[in-house]
Amino acid sequence: MTSTITGLPDRYRPLEEVGPVERTETGVIHSWRAKDRVLNRDVAVRVHEPGGPAARTWITRALTAGGLATPALAMVYDASEGNGDGSGSAAYVVNEWIEGQTLAERLESGAMDEREARTVLRRLAEGVAEAHRVGLAVGGLSPETVVLRPNGLVGLRAVPAATGTVHEDIAALGALLEYCLTGSRAGVPGSGGTPSGPPPIAQPDLAALVRRARSTEPGTRLASAAAIAALLAERPRSGATPVRGRDESDSGWLRRLREHRDTRQEQTQRVTGAPAAPPADDRDHDEHDDVARRLEPDTLPPVPRGRTAATPAEEPVDEPVIDDGGFSPARRKLLVVGLPLVALLIVIALAYWVGTNVLSVAGDVDEVPGSAPPAPSTSPAAEESAAPSSGGAPAVIAEGAVFDPFGDGDPDNPRDVPASYDGDPATAWSTVTYRGSAEFGGLKPGIGVVYDLGSAQPVAGVSLTTTTPGISVEVRTGDAPDGDLETFPVATAGTVDGTAELAFAEPVTTQYVLVWMTGLVPADDGFAGALAEVAVTPAT
Repeated sequence: MTSTITGLPDRYRPLEEVGPVERTETGVIHSWRAKDRVLNRDVAVRVHEPGGPAARTWITRALTAGGLATPALAMVYDASEGNGDGSGSAAYVVNEWIEGQTLAERLESGAMDEREARTVLRRLAEGVAEAHRVGLAVGGLSPETVVLRPNGLVGLRAVPAATGTVHEDIAALGALLEYCLTGSRAGVPGSGGTPSGPPPIAQPDLAALVRRARSTEPGTRLASAAAIAALLAERPRSGATPVRGRDESDSGWLRRLREHRDTRQEQTQRVTGAPAAPPADDRDHDEHDDVARRLEPDTLPPVPRGRTAATPAEEPVDEPVIDDGGFSPARRKLLVVGLPLVALLIVIALAYWVGTNVLSVAGDVDEVPGSAPPAPSTSPAAEESAAPSSGGAPAVIAEGAVFDPFGDGDPDNPRDVPASYDGDPATAWSTVTYRGSAEFGGLKPGIGVVYDLGSAQPVAGVSLTTTTPGISVEVRTGDAPDGDLETFPVATAGTVDGTAELAFAEPVTTQYVLVWMTGLVPADDGFAGALAEVAVTPAT
């Protein structure tokens, strides 16, 4: 045991020194894995040498981190500034000990695929974003401090570092994403790098994300860790058509403007005999003066009624004057389109009145009091053809179960799951009440219910009814009722206010449908969510 840990309370017994030594302007920080004798658990103890005023800034940052509750950042259990006068009191911070494989150890076997890299960095960025919301820059984001937990979550040891800034955290997230995708530490700060730099990133959107995260230009760099988390969550579907870049030539308002301009030019050409304008695709749509000119009214000189514009080589020819009654083209168009619509509405209203009044009265007169209406003579085949098709009825749910891969082994209200598909919206399955935030108190990314349809069948969507309006959900499908969340690809997502019809972009053949709740609503001094009725819509 070295002098570095002298002055720790007897409660903490150091076991082994772990992680790199952090050198700061005020001293050095050593990290230890230790045993908490009181609670009989492993903890991470970090000791600042010297203690006292030199460690005050670090301890203040640690106290701010103590208010966070997110699985992506190690919790702060204890902190003390010490006195630094050699009397045996050290400056220390006690963190949650995160068990698992460090990111550096994982990447020794090779780079991650896109899905794994997105998941790891998104969860880490979500935790960093929580710290930024309370004004804390985490610092210390390195492959040696990022740990892949056994349950699939990600955790950052050594929270917080002695120093750090928001922009340094964002740049470090970009460097870690590049490291995960390429397997090269050339872009990680402090790694030394190579003259040629890291290998290129195969995914263009992720390459752009790394570039913007590490940029130092205010106009191009990403402004928040929350933006990184959101961009990593937007994974394109396989086989989907890529979205074109957003520029003026693709914008809807400019396309409508060009169509309106072309129509005006055709009308002007018919009146004045002027040559047609060149196609819109041959023009430069990026010049602002051109766009502004199109927004202005036509500036062609007015042509007197009854005459056409004359060219220098021709004499004007008198044409008969057409009196349009002083109506503008817009008013004439309104009359031409509006009058038929009004007439149609009048006809529909008359037909409805005749059907509901005259015919019903005639039916009452024809009926003989006390006699029953004759039964229609239909064959069994006709009755079968008149019956509604089975494709319109919801798919039969054989059973359901709580899906809680990030929980503590005690799922929320498992006995109430059948109430979510019993056909009675008055009964429901609900989560327990979580404290702190609508994101499950920062304890986990979500919880859900997986429904077994009995056999694989094509599904077109899900109808959800809730007694807690405002919950956020994802509808996922899978081939097995258990496993990791990533084994259930997202088919659709949305917010449920009362009843919501969530349709898939295209039918999915599946046996298991997971309704994954990602956001709760205020309830009983906390936050909760409920599923009152779940109906799976089969594809026809």
